[in-house]
Amino acid sequence: MEIKNKEQVTEFLELMNRGNYFTKLKQENKIEKSFVVPIKVSCYNELNIMISDLLKASILILTSDTENLSNCTTNTNINALTLLEIALQLLPEEEMELLDDLHKIHLQSDATLLNKV
Repeated sequence: MEIKNKEQVTEFLELMNRGNYFTKLKQENKIEKSFVVPIKVSCYNELNIMISDLLKASILILTSDTENLSNCTTNTNINALTLLEIALQLLPEEEMELLDDLHKIHLQSDATLLNKV
């Protein structure tokens, strides 16, 4: 029985090595065994829309007024916490810092223009 199991395991491992399986998760940190799942977007606007949709769906799920939702939505187990965690991970933090810096420059240029008038 043990020999048959070894053969099955060997065959399984050979199959795994021949194919290009398990490609979705990209290992981020070997110590913590955390993974990254890449999401393709065409621009920051699309990313913003995705985050907004996740937040809106979470709000709908978390509101007590679920009478307006379809039976399909109310009968399935949708985890709003998972949607919120995804939205949080998608927020472009570094880019927001850049927008803050650009906004400061804009305010300074407005102040300079006002002082010249």
